[in-house]
Amino acid sequence: MTDREFVSVFRSSKKMDTYIYVRRGQVWDDLPEALRSIFGKPVHSMDLLLTPDKKLARTTGKEVLEAIHDKSFFLQMPEEQETYIVDFKRKIEQRQK
Repeated sequence: MTDREFVSVFRSSKKMDTYIYVRRGQVWDDLPEALRSIFGKPVHSMDLLLTPDKKLARTTGKEVLEAIHDKSFFLQMPEEQETYIVDFKRKIEQRQK
């Protein structure tokens, strides 16, 4: 693993709050087909020079760099909402009234 890497960040066109970090210049078709089909069309968000000590919104530069080194990408999924089930039940109950 290098001490810094230029990475590109893309957001998913299919899944809200889902991002993928890859080496800048990564060929999309070289990533696993299952990942590409679930992720949908990548929408470029930004490029950045990432270092292990960089703090990101939901992870660290070290975790992203290790994943990119091991499997050529880091997938960031949305945080789970603890209230999701409660909110879902409320919406169903409101519709039934």
